[in-house]
Amino acid sequence: MSEKIKIKDKHYILANSTYADTRVHVANSGDTFGIFDHWGDVNMIGKETLGIFHAGTRFVSEMEFKINGERPLLLSSSVDDSILNADLTNFDLLKEKDEYLNKGTVHISRSKFIENGKAHEKITLINYDRKEHVIDFSFLIDADFKDIFEVRGEKREKRGKVTKTHNKPNVVSFKYLGLDNIERTTEFIFFSPPDSFSGNEVKYKLHLQPLKIIEIGYCVLFKIQENNITDEALSFEDCHKRVITRQEQSIREMSRITSDNELFNIWFDQARIDIISLTTLTSHGKYPYAGIPWYNTPFGRDGIITAMQLLWVKPDIAKGVLLYLAETQSTVKDDTKDAEPGKIFHETRDGEMAELGEIPFKLYYGTVDATPLFIVLAGHYYRQTADLETIKKIWPNIEAALEWIKNYGDIDGDGFVEYQHHSEKGLFNQGWKDSFDSISHENGDLAKSPIALCEVQGYVYDAKINAALLANSLNKKELAENLKEEARILKQNFNEVFWDEQLQTYVLALDGNKKPCRVKASNVGHCLFSGIVDENHAKAVANMLLGKEMFSNWGVRTLSSKEVRYNPMSYHNGSVWPHDNALIAMGLARYNLIAEALQIFEALYEADLFFELQRLPELFCGFEKQPKKQPVEYPVACSPQAWAVGSLFMLLQASIKIEINAIEKKLIFHNPELPQFLEFVYLDNLPVGDSYTNVHLQRHNVNEGLSDVTVKIINKPEDWEIIIIK
Repeated sequence: MSEKIKIKDKHYILANSTYADTRVHVANSGDTFGIFDHWGDVNMIGKETLGIFHAGTRFVSEMEFKINGERPLLLSSSVDDSILNADLTNFDLLKEKDEYLNKGTVHISRSKFIENGKAHEKITLINYDRKEHVIDFSFLIDADFKDIFEVRGEKREKRGKVTKTHNKPNVVSFKYLGLDNIERTTEFIFFSPPDSFSGNEVKYKLHLQPLKIIEIGYCVLFKIQENNITDEALSFEDCHKRVITRQEQSIREMSRITSDNELFNIWFDQARIDIISLTTLTSHGKYPYAGIPWYNTPFGRDGIITAMQLLWVKPDIAKGVLLYLAETQSTVKDDTKDAEPGKIFHETRDGEMAELGEIPFKLYYGTVDATPLFIVLAGHYYRQTADLETIKKIWPNIEAALEWIKNYGDIDGDGFVEYQHHSEKGLFNQGWKDSFDSISHENGDLAKSPIALCEVQGYVYDAKINAALLANSLNKKELAENLKEEARILKQNFNEVFWDEQLQTYVLALDGNKKPCRVKASNVGHCLFSGIVDENHAKAVANMLLGKEMFSNWGVRTLSSKEVRYNPMSYHNGSVWPHDNALIAMGLARYNLIAEALQIFEALYEADLFFELQRLPELFCGFEKQPKKQPVEYPVACSPQAWAVGSLFMLLQASIKIEINAIEKKLIFHNPELPQFLEFVYLDNLPVGDSYTNVHLQRHNVNEGLSDVTVKIINKPEDWEIIIIK
C-alpha cells in the first residue's frame, strides 16, 4: 500500500489484513468478537486479522492448539447455534522405536463460543485404538493488545507495556498498561491445571485409554481496569446455556418468516441469528452494532438504516436507536469531532487510540445524513407503533436536528444540505459512500467540498415530511404546515437542479462550485426511497439502475461501469452493497415499479446462495454475473454486517408492500407480489401496535414475472382493519 493512498484515506483498511482468503469463522457477542481459522485457532502466520477483540482492542493475538508440537489434521469445521465446532485428528507419528500413532486414531473435537467479555472452549479427545497412547497437548497463547485501527493497518510510534503473570497453577494473565493509563487484562483460566508452562506455551501430557473421553476446558476473561466480570459460573456448559437462553428469548421476541423455499428459510434464519448477535443492550435500549470485524460499535447511519429495515418485524430496535442517538446528539460545535449543535453522531469507539485522540472516533460526528435520517426513523417508528410517549421524549432532539439542517447543514444557504469536514483526522466524504474517492466528476476528478449529495436532499425532504407528521401529533399545527411547505419547495428545487436530461437521471452531487457531478451512481436509488423523485422521472431512474452499466445481475453497482472511476473491486466505485440494493428496491416499490424491485430481490437471493452460511456480506465485487461462476468477494468486507443482514427484511417488505399503520390501526398491502423463488410466505407474530398478527401470502397465476398474490389473515386485533389494494 503506497503512502500516497494512505494519506488520502487516513483510515484505509490495508489489504494485507484480508481474511477472505483464510476462510475464517466469526463469533460475536456484544462488545466482544473473535475471528478464528478453521482449526479454531488464532494463528498470526499471514492472518493479521485473527484474534479475539473486546471494546476496540485485540485481547488475544495468539491461541494455537497443538499435539506433539504440530497442528492436528483438520477434518471439518462449522458454526452452529453460536458455537464454532472443529473436528480434528492426529497426524502419522513415530512415537518410539517401531511404535506408531497412525493418523486418524485420535478424534479431537473443539467447541468454542464468545460471550460478552469472555471466550470459552471445550476440547474433547477420544482414542479409537485398542491400546493406550500418550500425547503432548499444548496451547500457544499471547495477547498483544493492539487497537483495532492498528490491526486495520495504522502505524503507531509508541505503545504501552505488556506484562505476563502466572500466580496460580491454572491461571495465566497478560496485562497491558496503555498510553491512556488504562489497564487492560486478558486472563486465561484452565479448569484442569496444566502440567507445565514454557514461555507462552501451556502444556499437558495426556494418557489416552482406548475409547475413554478426556475433556480439557478453559475460559478467557477480558477486563478493562477493574470491571465487574467475576470468576463465577465459568464452565462451558453453564455459560453456553446462559447464552442460548438469551438467544432463544430474543428469537421468540422477533417475527418469524417461513416459506416453501428451504434455502430462503436458511437465509432468513441466519439473518435473524445475526441480527440478534449484533444487537447489544445499552442503557437506552437495543442497538445494532454495525459489523464484524471493523465496525463492532454503534454507528449512527448504520443503526438508523438497520432499524428501518427491521421496523416492520422488530420495532423495539428502532426505539433503542432513537433513544441512544437522542442522548448522544451534539449540543456544541467542536471541529475536532466535526460536531455541531443538533447533529447525530457518525460513530463511537472504545480503545486506546480513541482515548488518546489518535483517531477522532471516540465520539465522532462526521456524517451529513444521520441527522435527517434520525428524523425519518422517528416518523416511521411512530407511524408503525403509535408510541407517542417516546416521540414526546425525543421531540426536543428532533427540533434540534431540524435546526441543524437549517443552520449548519445548508452551508451556503442555497436550500440544499452539504458537508465539509473540519477535523484533520476525520472523513473527507461524509455520505454513506465515505471513502476519499467516492464522489467524482465525469472526467474522474474528485469533487471539492462543500458537497451536496443527491440522496441527502431526499433524506432531508423525507425528514421534513415525517417531522410534519410528528408535529401534527403534538398539536403543533403551524409547524407541521411550514415543514410540509419546506418539503414541497425542496422537492421542486431538487428536481429542477439535480435532474440531468441528457443522462436521464439525477446527478450524483453538486460540488463546492455548484458544478454537477454528472456520473451515474446508485445514490439516486435512495432518492426513490425518500420520495423526492418526481413521478415522471421514476421510470427513467429505474431503467438506469437496472441497465447493463449499473446492474451486474448480482445486484445494482455503486457506480456505472462506463464511468472513469469504475472499478468492480473498489469499495464504493463499482461494488455491490446489499443494503444499497434493499433501499433501491424499497424505493422502486414506492413508485409501483414492483417488477424492477423483484429483479433486485431475485439477484441478491441468487448471490446469497454462494456466501458462507448464506450470509450476505457488507459488499462484494461488481463483476458481471457469469455462467457457473459465483459472486467475487471483497477482501476485507465485514460479515456479519447489520445493514447487509437487514437487507433481506427490507427486500421482502418491498416485495409484499406491507404498511403497518398503528396510528389509524390499519394493516395495508399495496398490490403485494412475491419473487419467483417463493410460492408462499408465512409471517408469524408480526407486530401490529400492542398486539400481533399472522399472515399467509400465496402466489398464483404467474404472468410475465408478476402474479396474483392472495393474503390470508390468520388472526388480528379486533380493532384493526385489513386493507388489500390491488
